[in-house]
Amino acid sequence: MSHSTPPGWYPDVNMPGTERWWDGTAWTAHARAVPSPLSVPHPPGSPAPAGARRAARTVVLAAAGLAVVAAAVAGFLVLGEEDGDAPRSAPSPTATVSASADTPSPAGGPQDDPSVLVDQLNGVTLNVPDGWEKPEHTLDDSSTMRTVGSYTCPGDSGSYCYHGTVTVRTAGGTDLTDMKDLAEQDIETAADNAYGEDFAGGRPHGGIRSHEQLASESVTVAGRTGHLVRWKVTTGKGPGGYVQSLVFPSAVGSETPVIVRFAFDAGQDDLPLSLMDTVTEGIRPVGDATNGGVGSTVAP
Repeated sequence: MSHSTPPGWYPDVNMPGTERWWDGTAWTAHARAVPSPLSVPHPPGSPAPAGARRAARTVVLAAAGLAVVAAAVAGFLVLGEEDGDAPRSAPSPTATVSASADTPSPAGGPQDDPSVLVDQLNGVTLNVPDGWEKPEHTLDDSSTMRTVGSYTCPGDSGSYCYHGTVTVRTAGGTDLTDMKDLAEQDIETAADNAYGEDFAGGRPHGGIRSHEQLASESVTVAGRTGHLVRWKVTTGKGPGGYVQSLVFPSAVGSETPVIVRFAFDAGQDDLPLSLMDTVTEGIRPVGDATNGGVGSTVAP
């Protein structure tokens, strides 16, 4: 009996000094430099020091002295060769995960800054507008920021909605690579997720009755050329709203496309469409506080 290795960052044997994201079943296109000398699981195929075999990664726990032991057994999985390099394999089983009073607690980084939303997987940061928050948990695990305070959804008195949300995710489940094609494909999903059916099959806004395309424009984001599509949607209940799909190549790894989805309720004075442009202009690669690309301004 075997157990799959959990998703996480693991050393890339084909690129020394880097880690690659393992999604639980296969290697993805996301890679990054090793962020710190913390102990991490060592993939099979190359020797590891005794300490690396004993401890997979060190995590920070709120209470010192707590220890969590996790063990998993993973079969050797060869995923093929890239450019003549040695084949990648599944990460080795995780070993002991521990914390101690001597382990420093990370503080002062962008993840701890309430004014910055950090998406390490896609390699970007977004400025959090005034009056917005970063929720700790979301239904689909996407990097999310939203307006503070919920309200009763107009089409479902048992559900709660937010006037504005912005989410970041990796483009997946498609063979499209052109940024415009991806944005035009994603906007319908973005609209349906925001104002159509929810995850439980309900219609918190009474469903979408119609939509009007307001923009389809090329835009430079974090130094990469992307594309955005913006719709105005009319709903069965409530004032409807505005949705936008912004797609651009990631600044890390193999530049896998990143999708940023916007959803703003209509009729909200503190949610002008220019705020979508402001958020777009503020997107930066992780670690770059000043030199990201500037997004084009799109008129409503």
